[in-house]
Order: sequence, then structure tokens, then C-alpha cells
Amino acid sequence: MSTRTTATASTARKVVGSLGVIGAAAAVAGLGTFGSFTDSTSVDTTISSGRVSIDLTEPVAIPVTTAGFVPGDVLTRPVTLVNDGDTALGAVNLSATAAASSVLTSDAAKGLQLTLKSCPVAWTQGSTASTWTCAGGETTLGSGAVLAPIALGAVNSLNVGGTDHLAFSISLPTTADNAFQGKTAALTLTFTGTQRSGTAR
Repeated sequence: MSTRTTATASTARKVVGSLGVIGAAAAVAGLGTFGSFTDSTSVDTTISSGRVSIDLTEPVAIPVTTAGFVPGDVLTRPVTLVNDGDTALGAVNLSATAAASSVLTSDAAKGLQLTLKSCPVAWTQGSTASTWTCAGGETTLGSGAVLAPIALGAVNSLNVGGTDHLAFSISLPTTADNAFQGKTAALTLTFTGTQRSGTAR
């Protein structure tokens, strides 16, 4: 008799325990059954990226090949720089690269020197191909060793449609000695326009 009572009591506890687990599972599932109201609206936006572009024109033929350069010689050529893009620029720089290294480009003091000038009007050619004058008052934008970059500063070509009448000069200082004889430098001058800084629009 006592054995039967014990078995019944054990079965009852198992049933109650199972019901408790099922009840807990149902309670958790019920947490995600609530409804919610939503609404939405939209705005159409079109973004067109800007185009950064600068163009270089040459009143006289370039490239230039010059032979027999000696200390004190100067080669000058005018170029016209135009911002023909649709975006203002943050900076314009001039840099020179050499196809091969030589003492003409590696010696910053006695080697070739580069000078860049600006004129408010087009440059006027003088009696020789390397003689150019500015009728409106020239401004030196930078000078130094030929491979040193030059920042043009606040030039017109920073603005869309802006035009700059420039003239670059390459010279060999009078301090150049016999170590510079018979040397060659093939140079490429590059003007680089950089976009303005991004702003809140």
C-alpha cells in the first residue's frame, strides 16, 4: 500500500513540472505578439559630382630642345593655365620630373633652377623666342631648384573659368662649374589642380 502511494505522488510531481516548463515557453512567445503603428515619408535628392579639370595652352611650340646651355643661360616659355572644370580648386601646384638623374637636376644650388611668373595679361614676345615681357606687372610665384615643387598660391585658375598667364624659366646659375659640362636633363613640367575642401551643402 505504501509503495503504491509513493509511485502516485512521484507521477504527480512530474506532471506539474512539465506543465511549468510549457507555461514558461508560452509566456516568452507571447512577448512578440504586440502590434505597432508605422508611418513614412521621403524626399528626393539628386547629387552630381563635380569635375576637376585644368588645361594648358602654349602660345609657342613646346616641348623645347636647347643645346649648348652654359652658366648664365635662361630658357623662358609662356603657358596659359585655365580651370575648364565645373569645380573650384583648393590648390594648383607645379612640379618637375627628370627622365634620368644628372648633376643638372641633383645639385640644388649649382644645378638647373626653375622660376614661375604670372602676368595679368598675355605675355608679349620680344626679339628672341626666349624673351618675354609682361605689360601689366609680373609676379613671381616661386623659384628654386628645378625639381622643387612650386605652390601657385591664390591664382585665377582656382576658380571655375579662371585663367592665368604664366611663364616658366629654366636657368643654369653662373656658379655651375666644369662638372656640369656635357650633361643632359629631360624635364617634364606638370601643373596639378587639387579639388577644394569638402563643405556642408
